[in-house]
Amino acid sequence: MKKPELLIPAGSLEVLRTAVNYGADAVYIGGDVFSLRAKAKNFTKEEMIEGIAYAHSKNVKVYVTANIFAHNGDLKEAEEYFKEMALIKPDGLIISDPGMFMLAKKFCPEIERHISTQSNNTNYETFKFWYELGAKRVVNARELSLAEIKEIRANIPDDMEIESFIHGAMCISYSGRCLLSNYFTGRDANRGECTHPCRWKYAVVEEKRPGEYLPVYENERGTYIFNSKDLCMIEHIPEMVDAGINSFKIEGRMKTALYVACVARTYRKAIDDYFESEEKYRSNIEWYISEISKCTYRQFTTGFYFSKPSEETQIYDNNTYINEYTYLGMSDKTDSESVYIEQKNKFCVGDTIEIMKPDGRNIFTEVLDIHDEDGNHMDSCPHSKQKLRIFLSIIPEEGDILRVKNTQAE
Repeated sequence: MKKPELLIPAGSLEVLRTAVNYGADAVYIGGDVFSLRAKAKNFTKEEMIEGIAYAHSKNVKVYVTANIFAHNGDLKEAEEYFKEMALIKPDGLIISDPGMFMLAKKFCPEIERHISTQSNNTNYETFKFWYELGAKRVVNARELSLAEIKEIRANIPDDMEIESFIHGAMCISYSGRCLLSNYFTGRDANRGECTHPCRWKYAVVEEKRPGEYLPVYENERGTYIFNSKDLCMIEHIPEMVDAGINSFKIEGRMKTALYVACVARTYRKAIDDYFESEEKYRSNIEWYISEISKCTYRQFTTGFYFSKPSEETQIYDNNTYINEYTYLGMSDKTDSESVYIEQKNKFCVGDTIEIMKPDGRNIFTEVLDIHDEDGNHMDSCPHSKQKLRIFLSIIPEEGDILRVKNTQAE
């Protein structure tokens, strides 16, 4: 058995570095155009070059998404974009649209082409179709069971790779092809502008009684009828490996560095433990569940992997995340008594906060003092993105994540 790749999302340079440092084998990012996460920060050309160089220095691959469904007006710009990719040299391109695929094959043929889950890849003949066109990897549709994926593995060439989602938000639409956003707001999910109407609250209006809103109920539990739980397969690494999956993909290019550090570190340890021994993996499952629950999430489900989802995979009474921890910042540099960070959320002198280390340790430390960029003492830091020097009872290393448990989560 070959150890599967752990593929982590990144929406910015900071998050890319976090993914690399916390255990990713590969990272996927989006550029300024042609990405299905237009509202993510995404990467400029210069940031992409810097991010790829950083990842490659740590033997981590970078894949770039170009997975919109293109219209005629997109094609000339796409040609130039793929010419640019030929110079930037990511390790792979993630593509949905056949026309975009052919342009990538023409203008940067040396870069691997991976087929996005948006392409609705549900059978082995589809996989072989893309393989014969020159695709290295296909991301299977999320609607497949592990048994179906295992059957695909048995019927495709050995050197063709299967990528499957292992964790993250689930789209209510088939293979992510949503029309709701475009219909309601004019912002097309298939061109990177999804407004997430699946998380909205709905009511029914009878045609002849405008303004009289009737709430939508399912078994009187609520009105968020499209709101799916999040996928989590941390307890099922052996089954994912047995299915012949080559790459385990985490969803979330709009997530924070804290989220990425948490999922990358937890799945990294789970995969490594399993390949060391199944007994070690089984003995650590409670730790994996505890750690993965420190990410933001909407309760967990195993999606389609073991059976067709039922009403139990939906959340009807709210659309909010469970959020047990708050991200304070990342250690930029340290000295013998302090750490320098760009602060993300408020904390105060006297607080006990947590240092989250890539090796799995969580270390508690007390905030002894806070100084701003000019060296002035501060009792607290309420303004986001301040450059701070923090004096702590235990000093983190460069790249460590600082977080604090939310009191309401206790």
